[in-house]
This record gives sequence, structure tokens and C-alpha cells, in this order.
Amino acid sequence: MNLLLDTHAFLWLVGEPSKLPGGLLAALADARNRLAVSAASAMEVSTKVRIGKLPTAAHLAGAQTWAARVRQVGAAPLPITHQEAILAGRLPWDHRDPFDRFLAAQALLGGMTLVSRDQAFADLSGLRTLWDAP
Repeated sequence: MNLLLDTHAFLWLVGEPSKLPGGLLAALADARNRLAVSAASAMEVSTKVRIGKLPTAAHLAGAQTWAARVRQVGAAPLPITHQEAILAGRLPWDHRDPFDRFLAAQALLGGMTLVSRDQAFADLSGLRTLWDAP
């Protein structure tokens, strides 16, 4: 399975794995599953650190540290393409968070399952999500 980590899922995986359900942790550790972390998450974290909404993640807001932590959890970095950016803007979804819109577009176009506990994604037709893995 190809899994795209939502920003909170990545942050908890690297810093507070106890916040993730046990079944999900097992799925993330399963070598048969490929993990990805979006550039949108890097922007979200660095933006929220800059404006003071996420001071606990300041240590991740550097490019080298971010890349190292992505590798540490066995994930691949996922850049944002023009096609994904256009879809993110055009999605027929009443959700205004641009970071979530990027993640949804990337998951949809990349055939990935989004690892997120955010219920807002349930309103987007065709998007597969995973949180409470068996």
C-alpha cells in the first residue's frame, strides 16, 4: 500500500508515536507499505513554527533536519507538481485549508491512501484514508 502521511501523522510518528493507534503503527512499520511525506507538510510546519502556532516543531523547520527525519521513518519526500497544485485548487470540496487540499490532491493523483485522523477528508469523494488500522 502507498501511504501519504498527513502532517500530524508525520509529526507524531517522529516525536510522539504513542499518539498513533497501535494498528496504524504496525502498518507504518510494515516494509510492504511505502510511506511518503509531502512538501506541503514541510511548508505547513515551517509556516506554523514561524507564526507561533507550532513552537514544539521548531527543530524540524530546517531543510536538512526535515529531510533526515523523513528518511528516519522510512518515508520518501514527495514534491508538489503543477498537476497536483491545479487539482488542489479545483477540488469540489468545501475545505479551505490549502495544506489539506495539496495532500488530498497528491493522494488522489498518486493512488495513495492518506494517513490522517482528520474527519474533513471524509467529505472528499474518492479519497482513501487510514487511521484505525486493524
